[in-house]
Order: sequence, then structure tokens, then C-alpha cells
Amino acid sequence: MTQNSITTDNTLTDRFGRRIEYLRISVTDRCDLRCVYCMSEDMKFVPRAQLLTLEEVIRIGRVFTELGVSKIRITGGEPLTRRNIMEVFNQLGSLDALKDFTLTTNGTQLSKYADDLRHAGVDRINISLDTLQEERFSRITRTGKLQRTMDGIDAALAAGFKRIKLNSVILRHRNHDEIIDLVNFAHDRGMDISFIEEMPLGVIGDHDRAEAYISSDEILDILRQQHDLIPTTDTTGGPSRYYRRTDSAARVGFISPHSHNFCEDCNRVRLTAEGRLLLCLGQEHSVDLRRVVRTYPGEDEPLREAIIAAMDIKPRGHDFDLNSQPVILRHMNSTGG
Repeated sequence: MTQNSITTDNTLTDRFGRRIEYLRISVTDRCDLRCVYCMSEDMKFVPRAQLLTLEEVIRIGRVFTELGVSKIRITGGEPLTRRNIMEVFNQLGSLDALKDFTLTTNGTQLSKYADDLRHAGVDRINISLDTLQEERFSRITRTGKLQRTMDGIDAALAAGFKRIKLNSVILRHRNHDEIIDLVNFAHDRGMDISFIEEMPLGVIGDHDRAEAYISSDEILDILRQQHDLIPTTDTTGGPSRYYRRTDSAARVGFISPHSHNFCEDCNRVRLTAEGRLLLCLGQEHSVDLRRVVRTYPGEDEPLREAIIAAMDIKPRGHDFDLNSQPVILRHMNSTGG
């Protein structure tokens, strides 16, 4: 244990003085869609035996909250495709120290799970939606049916979550003509929306990322042709920069790893489905927490010490370059969305 990794008030702090309060947990790299910006068409998934068990996921999440983490997001792949996944939501949702419990999903399973998730303590849901056109949805997701996601959105709205937000990855000449339509769709239903610059993780083969790239500033300019948007100081603890419409309380967010690097105040770490603690989205610095929990199945102290020590290798930030081959070979579904 090093003196600069944990403060006296039992919170995790990295060597740059950033307090780590947010853990993103991927429970699976598998998904029922094959989105072109997320994975290759012939994606090979991790053998199930290499995944953390649900009990191990719960244990690691609990120990993080004991070290000051107050926000956990469950991600994948598509997290709701994992068998018995509600056990994770039920157990983590009961932790008193957890103040913000969220889910990122493609929406295809929400018709089945929305009510159970709300009762388990999930506060907010982010739903991936990149197009409102059925044929285009099928092409971007390779296997998906738009109606399943639409039905999931309706189920989530009916369940009464504190907030529901759409996440849209905009690709030039693929769906950039729907930017205003997506905002109107979200805001007409009382949802926020965030636009995400494509993350250059893994080799995808579907498109040239540099050619398809469209910056957050360009999207904002397009939106301002129809809506008056003003910047806000709103935050949900993540990297989104929010703007609010002057004619309503509706918000538009931007996640901009290229045009507006968000590393300076990074408060996040990621746990992959295999149990690697990733200290940065765009770097390979990591610690094998699966080895720790399986070496010490009945002891939490070695796990605490491993998490605390990991803060000393959290890098200052990522270094994305759209004009070169990806330095990070893992795909987004393996990283945790």
C-alpha cells in the first residue's frame, strides 16, 4: 500500500490526485447485436470459464464501495444476456454505500427486465440507439431488429427510472443525417441523449474511422440550426458535457474522447468480464483481480490491497489517433461499453 493511493477518509486517489468514485463493471463480452463500431463481424468471445462468476462480480463491486466508490455502472457486451444477471443487480443494488446504480444496454432485453431492474435499485439506464430507420439499424447492428429496442425503450419509460438517456454513436455518411431526429425522438419522450465520438478500439474492418469521424462540435453546430442550446454544469459523474435546451429541461450530452479529451478529471476505472481492472479506457494498464479473488476466496483484504495498489499505475490519460492502426487491440465489447 502506498501513501498516495488512499486517503485517510477511505477514498481511492490516484497519483495525479484524482479521486476514483466510479466503477464500470462489464459482466459479459457477448452481445445479441454486432454493432459495426463495437466489434468485428467474426468476433470471438471469451470462453465462459474465463469470466468472473456472478459471485465474484458482486464481491469486487462491494469491496470497491467500501473503498469509497459511490457509482457503479453495469455494462457488457449486452449485460442482460448473461444468465441469472439479476442476482448482480439485486445484490449490488442493496449496498447502502452505492448512491448511483446505472446500466448501459442496447435495449433488446428491457421488455423482460425493466421492472425487475427498477425494483433492484437501478437509478438510471443508458440505451444505445444510433438510428430510427429499420434498414439502417439492421446494417449498423448487423443482426438487430429496431422494434425490439423500441419496445425496450417503452418498457423502461413505463418502469419509471429516475433518468433514461439514449447514447448515439454518429458516423459520417452512415447516420449523421439523423442527429436532429434522434434528439427530437429522445426529448419528445422525456429522455436525455448523448452523442459519442467513436472510440478507436480494436480492428473492425467495416469502415475507415478517420473518414467516418464527426466531432462533437460539428454535431453541436448541426443541432443549433434548430435548437437553442446552452452549456450547463450538469454532471452524472461520467465524461458527458451537457447542454440544455432553452425551451425545455431536455439535455444533450457529448462524450468527446478526441475533440475534448476528458482525462484531466477522470474518476473512473473499469472491470472487464474476465476480471481485469482497466485503469484507462485507451491504455493497457491493468491488474488481474480474478487471480486475486480466486487465490484468496475468503479474504477481502488482499483484494482491497490490490485495488489500492492499482491506483498507482492509472495513467494520466489515453492517446487516441484515428489516422493509425489501433494501439488497443481489444474491442469495445471486451472493454465494457
